[in-house]
Amino acid sequence: MALSLHDFAHWLADTPLSLTIQNVSWIIPTVQTIHILSIALVISSVFMMDLRLLGVIGRGQPTAAYVHRFLPLIWWTLIVLLISGSILIIGEPARSLMNPAFQFKMCMLILAIIVTLTLHRPVGRDPAYWELTPGRVQTGKIIAVVSMLVWVSIIFAGRWIAYMNTTGD
Repeated sequence: MALSLHDFAHWLADTPLSLTIQNVSWIIPTVQTIHILSIALVISSVFMMDLRLLGVIGRGQPTAAYVHRFLPLIWWTLIVLLISGSILIIGEPARSLMNPAFQFKMCMLILAIIVTLTLHRPVGRDPAYWELTPGRVQTGKIIAVVSMLVWVSIIFAGRWIAYMNTTGD
């Protein structure tokens, strides 16, 4: 018998781990704080690289310098976000899993990771990749704008989760 997302969320909410997260008053606020600070770190790092690609900052430094400085922060902090987000989902599964804003956020996160890889993988092979030709410079700028829009949409969707009651209660 296949479980629906609704059934899974209610099952998860009744597990001992979820009940502990729900009933220990400091866990959710602490994890939310870590999650929000991690989002700030990722967004800051992404925007620094995107603004460099747009030529708004750091024109005297190659794009590769920004990538090497900020990309490790993005990937390591995404691991922290995965852990903290998982704890939040386990603690409040119905609030998250069945929420259209959460589902949109997860889709945008997948897109953001793809865009980030698209921007930064070529730099690993050729540090001057985005600076070699006017066409690549223009493409890099377009991708940087898309990247910034996607990450901003993640912030808004994450914030909107709190305002959508999908628990049916």
